[in-house]
Amino acid sequence: QVPLVESGGGLVQAGDSLRLACATSGRTLSFYDMAWFRQAPGKEREFVSAIRWRSQNTYYADSVKGRFTISRDNGKNTLYLQMNGLKPEDTVVYYCAARRDRPYTAVDNSGTYDNWGQGTQVTISS
Repeated sequence: QVPLVESGGGLVQAGDSLRLACATSGRTLSFYDMAWFRQAPGKEREFVSAIRWRSQNTYYADSVKGRFTISRDNGKNTLYLQMNGLKPEDTVVYYCAARRDRPYTAVDNSGTYDNWGQGTQVTISS
């Protein structure tokens, strides 16, 4: 298991930017596929973005393409989500997720991840 802790959430105005971070508790993220999901109260958890370990390919939900960028810093064992052009619809709790690399398994299914952070709240005002 890889303990994960998210940070970087907050309250900003529409059009502003935030950078979320997901850090391990003194453990490496090497050989793990990493992803960001988000979930609003009463709604299903939805895929936001992912980055594979082996290929380093990135993936984005249609709703965030062109606005969000996922990246990882192996030296700091940290996953990032740069969020630009934020909209009120982005107001939700964001979760970091990790799984041992599975290059032949889709990255957008929350059920394939077995390591989760506690979430960080993002609130966008208009």
